[in-house]
This record gives sequence, C-alpha cells and structure tokens, in this order.
Amino acid sequence: MAALVRDKRASPVEIVEDVLARIAAREPRLNAFVALDAEGARAAAREAEAAVMRGDTLGPLHGVPVTIKDVQAVAGLPTRRGSRLSDPSPATADAPAVARLRAAGAVILGKTTTTEQGWTAVSENPLTGATDNPWKPGYTAGGSSSGAAALAAAGCGPLHLGTDGAGSVRLPAHFCGVVGFKPTFGMVPYVPVPNNGALSHIGPIARDPADAELMLEVMAGAHPADHTTLPGGFRRDPASHDLTGLRIAYSPDLGHARVDPDIAMQVEAAACVFEALGARVELTTPAWGPLGPDLIRGLWGPPLLPYRPADDRTEAAMDPGFVACLRETGQASWRDLHAAQSRRHAYAGAVGPWFAEGWDLLLTPSASVAAFPHGRQVPDHWPPHAWDWLVWAEFSYPFNLAHCPAVSVPCGLTPEGLPVGLQIVGPRLSDPLVMRAARAFLDARPFAPLH
Repeated sequence: MAALVRDKRASPVEIVEDVLARIAAREPRLNAFVALDAEGARAAAREAEAAVMRGDTLGPLHGVPVTIKDVQAVAGLPTRRGSRLSDPSPATADAPAVARLRAAGAVILGKTTTTEQGWTAVSENPLTGATDNPWKPGYTAGGSSSGAAALAAAGCGPLHLGTDGAGSVRLPAHFCGVVGFKPTFGMVPYVPVPNNGALSHIGPIARDPADAELMLEVMAGAHPADHTTLPGGFRRDPASHDLTGLRIAYSPDLGHARVDPDIAMQVEAAACVFEALGARVELTTPAWGPLGPDLIRGLWGPPLLPYRPADDRTEAAMDPGFVACLRETGQASWRDLHAAQSRRHAYAGAVGPWFAEGWDLLLTPSASVAAFPHGRQVPDHWPPHAWDWLVWAEFSYPFNLAHCPAVSVPCGLTPEGLPVGLQIVGPRLSDPLVMRAARAFLDARPFAPLH
C-alpha cells in the first residue's frame, strides 16, 4: 500500500474507502471496534493524498490504515479499556506509539476491543460484549487484543496495534491465524507506564511478518515519558531466509504444559520446517519451564487490585471472571507478592543464560487450545474454572516475565478448521532474528489467510 501511494498508483482516499467498505461488510458480526472513526479516517486520507500531490516528503506508512487497541490514547477518542467504569471523556493527545504512527503517515481508523483492563485472553468485555473469531462465529478471537486480531484475520486493514502483558498479542494471533509480535520489553514506549511489574509490551498484529516489522520500526525507540524504553529502535534483518547454522530448541510442553493433540501435531510438523531451512532443531525441556505456573499466578492479579469492586453495584458492572480473579488475588499478602517478585527475577535470570548456552531460538506452541465458544474462560474439555485462563496460555507469559521477543505465526488448522499458532522466541534484543525466522517459516509454509 505504501509503495502504491508513493508511486501515485493508488490514492490514500481509495485505500481507506476500500478498507472502510470491508469493515462495513464484516464489522456488524465481528464486533471488533469500540470506536470506528470513519470520518476522521477519511479526512486524514484526504490530507495524505494532498501531501502526495504536493510532492511532500512521505513517511514509511503514508496513507496506510491502522487500528489502535483501546488501552492506548488516540486524540479525540475515549480510552474505555473494555470497562463500563472507565472515563468516557475523549483523550486530548495521542499516546507516543500512536503519535509515531501518525508521523509516519498512517491513517488511524479507530479503537479496537479489549478485555476489561486486559485481564483475560478471551474476547469478551462488559462494555461492548463479545468479539467474534472470523474463522467461526460464536467463538473467541482471543485477547486481550481481541479486535486487532479479528480485524487482521478478516482483511479489515493491514496493521493493528496490540498490547501484551501475558500473551495478549500472541494469543489472539494464534486464535485468528495472523502474525502477532511481542518485541523485547522497552522496544516501544508504553505511556502511561503500567504499574504491573514490567510485564506489558506494545506490539504489532498483521497478516505478514514484514508488515509487522515495518510497523515496529515506526513505533520503536526511546521516549522521555517511558523510562523503560530502549535506545536504538528496531531494524529489520535483511539477511536471507537461509537459517543454516542456527541451533533451535523445540519444546512441545516446556516440561509441564497440557496441550491438545490437534495443536501439538501442527506445531511438531512446523518445527520440522526449520530443519529444511538449514537450522538444527533439538527437542529440549528448559529447567525454568515448570516454575512458571505458580509464579505467574502470584504476579498476575495483584497489579489489578485497584480495580477491585467497591460495592455490589460496581461488581455488577464488571466481568464476573475479573471479579473472581480479584477476589482470589485479594487473599495474597504483601509478603507473598514480594516473594513472587524475587522468584520472577530469578526466573528471568535463568532464561537468559539458558539461551546463552547455545540456543539461538526456541519453538513452542503459541497456546494449548484452539478457539472455543464464548461464555467461558477455558474450553469445555478442560477442567472448569471461574477465571484461570492461564492454564492454556502457559507458553506466552514466560517471555513477558523474561522480557524476550516472541512472535506467533500461523502454522496450520485443526480438523475443525481453526487456526494454530507456532511461537518463535529469542533472547532479549534478538528481535530481528526472531522476525527473520518468522519470515522464513511463512515463506516455506505459506498460510492462506481467511479473507
């Protein structure tokens, strides 16, 4: 799209109108937007077209439509965070990542759905209801970047901003058959900085790894309002798709995770592709893997406690699963929390040296299950629980804890026709290599998008 605009072979107005028409055809069923700013997008597209005709210097995303998950501020639109209790006032300024997208010429289409305060990875919230999986109506699109992944899969625009605190970019990408990349922590400014133990990352959701890389290049880099950001930004690795010489670990369960057979079969076949690309793939079980479940459950809930309902009326306005999570978490003491933080530092301290032992990359499933019907936190064939969706997300949160880059790429379909994601992980700051491997895999094993 950007090349067509630069070469005057397509107008930003034409592109935006095409994408809006696609959204109009799919959105009533998907329910993926909190706020679709069609007129704002049209106005921005007209300005972008005028800049092309004047011969202005154009940014790398000039005229390209993007969406923003509704946890990041977009000037003129409210930030509701999937909650009936949030402030409906419009934001007065863009968040830094959004401002960088605009400065690169991107056209903001609107705000996409998220779970309430991003607490869960199923695509429902009390404010807007359920966001459908484009592959199967009535099924979850994943979360918490629910609308972003659903729109990407449905062909409703090429680039979508997501956030990821325990898998919220990669899990919906897995469920919807698209690419979701969580970069190294601090690669993209997240403002205001979340008070959740440095778990949350901003990352792109797209249908193609190269598109995700282009979006990340625009958003990445240090920012004065986020003291955790890293200098240097992100630059795509131009190397070929030949992965000869790489030593890649493959762990089907991280030593502890339950995985549905349909998922395991597709991921195992995908791991073999890397050998054909020249890499050496070895089955392994990292010693730190089984330490994850108790650790994340000690860390996930406490930062959410400020949202604990003050009374019955407040509770009735909230997601019941979220309330159940807060009730259980509220039993933890400060001693428990600080002990968990100490274990988290040790956990992250074990992941880095494990890669340094000689592993360039790690392959795992992106999640243990395929998409399942709305109205529950776990599929029917798993033990029921009021809130614990983490049981099927044991592969994603370790790399929030350790700040490693990780991407979910589609690697096949279940017999029911639902997407399966392969997760590719690297050590901190190996983002270009992770995405190079993602490109190489999808070139070798193309995945036919839904649309």
